[in-house]
Amino acid sequence: MVDLVDETPRVRTIVFDVPGWAGHRPGQHVDIRLTAEDGYQAQRSYSISAPENGNRVEITVELIDEGEVSPFLVEDLMAGDRIELRGPIGDYFVWEPGSGRPTQLIAGGSGVAPLRAMIRAAAATPGAEAVRLLYSARTEEDIVFRQELDALAAQDSRIQVTYTLTRGHGPDWNGLSGRVDRAMLSEHVWPADAGPVCYVCGPTGFVETVASGLVELGHRPDRVRTERFGPMGGVP
Repeated sequence: MVDLVDETPRVRTIVFDVPGWAGHRPGQHVDIRLTAEDGYQAQRSYSISAPENGNRVEITVELIDEGEVSPFLVEDLMAGDRIELRGPIGDYFVWEPGSGRPTQLIAGGSGVAPLRAMIRAAAATPGAEAVRLLYSARTEEDIVFRQELDALAAQDSRIQVTYTLTRGHGPDWNGLSGRVDRAMLSEHVWPADAGPVCYVCGPTGFVETVASGLVELGHRPDRVRTERFGPMGGVP
């Protein structure tokens, strides 16, 4: 492990150097296993939050107060520590350039991690299709990668980022407010007749609500791909 970046008070990006890493695709994940001195082991899956970059692998972890793995990764892990990592894993929730269709990304909280990898990859791919991100966070402080996402959108007309906050905001906030529902989806995501491929990632309830709303709005179920995580802090 070579670097630690505190994204928010509860979210940290961890950058690993993995000798011989064979590469990965945006949307894949890795398994992280911790082993205690008494031999007890705990394992969790985390999405890779950046595209392929040599032997470097990045994951972005949100602190789960009662979790077995995330408290150590967010609060105790130090640069230079060694961690057992296995991957890359997963083929379903993967973004590929050249589909000929726009891409719709919808994130809840730290579910933005694999979607950030997709946006970075799209920005680095000449002629890639347009990408829209609808990102729901609790507060402005909880928006992960905000500076980077805003910069990518400002630099590349193919990328559009829309935020919504669910727990209030200050007087200078110029984004949306409220939970992602059918009305918000109807107004701020690609319409079904544009034929987008949709990627939805976040807590289980969020993902189920968003996926159902997309289908109700006419999006084909086979073009709505989901990744969800629960209170035990799995993917991402």
